[in-house]
Amino acid sequence: MKRKFITNLILLLFLNLLIKPFWLLGIDRTVQNMVGDETFGMYFALFNFSMLLNILLDVGITNYNNRNIAQHQFLLPKHLSNIVGLKLMLAIVYAIFTLTIAFIIGYNKVQFHLLFFLIFNQFLISFTLYLRSNISGLHLFRTDSFISVLDRSIMIIICSVLLFNNSFKASFTIEWFVYAQTAGYLLTSIITFIIVLAQSGKIKLRFDFKFFIVFLRKSYPYALLVLLMSFYNRIDSVMLERLLPDPIGKEQAGIYAQAFRLLDAVSMFGVLFGGLLLPIFSRMIKQKEHVGSMVQLSYTLLIVPAIIIAVSSVYYNEQIMDLLYHSNTNHSSGILGILMTGFIGIASTYIFGTLLTANGSMKQLNIMAFLGMVLNISLNLILIPRFMAFGSAYASLITQICTAIAQITLAIIIFKLKPSARFIIQLILFAGITVTMGTISQRFDNWVYGYLFVIFTSALFAFLLKLFNLKDLYQIIRYK
Repeated sequence: MKRKFITNLILLLFLNLLIKPFWLLGIDRTVQNMVGDETFGMYFALFNFSMLLNILLDVGITNYNNRNIAQHQFLLPKHLSNIVGLKLMLAIVYAIFTLTIAFIIGYNKVQFHLLFFLIFNQFLISFTLYLRSNISGLHLFRTDSFISVLDRSIMIIICSVLLFNNSFKASFTIEWFVYAQTAGYLLTSIITFIIVLAQSGKIKLRFDFKFFIVFLRKSYPYALLVLLMSFYNRIDSVMLERLLPDPIGKEQAGIYAQAFRLLDAVSMFGVLFGGLLLPIFSRMIKQKEHVGSMVQLSYTLLIVPAIIIAVSSVYYNEQIMDLLYHSNTNHSSGILGILMTGFIGIASTYIFGTLLTANGSMKQLNIMAFLGMVLNISLNLILIPRFMAFGSAYASLITQICTAIAQITLAIIIFKLKPSARFIIQLILFAGITVTMGTISQRFDNWVYGYLFVIFTSALFAFLLKLFNLKDLYQIIRYK
């Protein structure tokens, strides 16, 4: 299992490092610079609003199906025939609920137009993720790795033509950006469906309501978890745009989006780890294998880069934001440091939350997520009127750290994990050394050299402290 995890993680990281940073920093960032913070802030708030209720599109199907297919692969043809019909029904429910709430909170005509397409995009994303859960459940990780970057690759091609061709550049609008995403998601859904169909054989679309009820009873805890986590991860920009007067709310959401985009970029690594680990943990738990060594390996591989990213972002937030954006960087730079510190909590969640999900510990996870949602919304209500986007950033940081600690504690109790004192001391020493390297780097005249100094010296100390062991990793890849 370790060999499978490492080799497929390398491929997954390579492909995503090739495509997704270019999308976020080359395309998404350019769009914001071109249309302005206020317009992009409106889009960003609408995008996150469309995500809040997207659990109605899935109701836990994807996570439950991933775990179920990983343990019972023969169920693929039966489940695929029924779940495709269920997904179509859920799409209608999701659209009705989302549009109704949008009407109640007072979105205007322009916002509704964008929201229609964002709703359709969410359906396409959800449908593709369900299809991919079958592919990863079958342990076809290489195929899943290529599909994971397919939508962004298509969007990059379309948006590059629109953004960098003089014939289209002058008249580019935020609507074009949304349309380009629709095209990318639609083509990816079609291609992924064809691949899954090849694995399952011919299917017949069914609307078996008895199956729907039985399946939803099993998957609803996963749905509740995703819903609660979506609220405390995505509601910040929505509350900024709604709580603050117009146009300040839209502008603050746009400023928040500048920093959040980079958090979104690095969180990609956590998503990749979680997606790869869920079927692996599920199978290991079913076969009653001890998960301790896999947990420590995966956590080390993710938490070390998370600490480096967090510290370097705190020390060089102004320089990074000035390099990327044209306006309001004096505000968004401080927000970047706060959000990136929260990435340490997010990275922990992707390992320990995935382990608990694979184990089916949904009651404990849902209680944790509910408390996290209450904490986040309460903090936003208190902090946004006074500190605006900075208030949302602090609310996010506190929530991510608290929920991460809760999940680590749960995993230790449920799996009787025994983290070694040596490993904990190594991590504490590494964090302290990284902060020290950040302080020393401030003496460099050129900030780029200082930034690279922090990254490379910290990575070197990770090996010197034996958090990483090249020999062991090679043995895993080469043998077992």
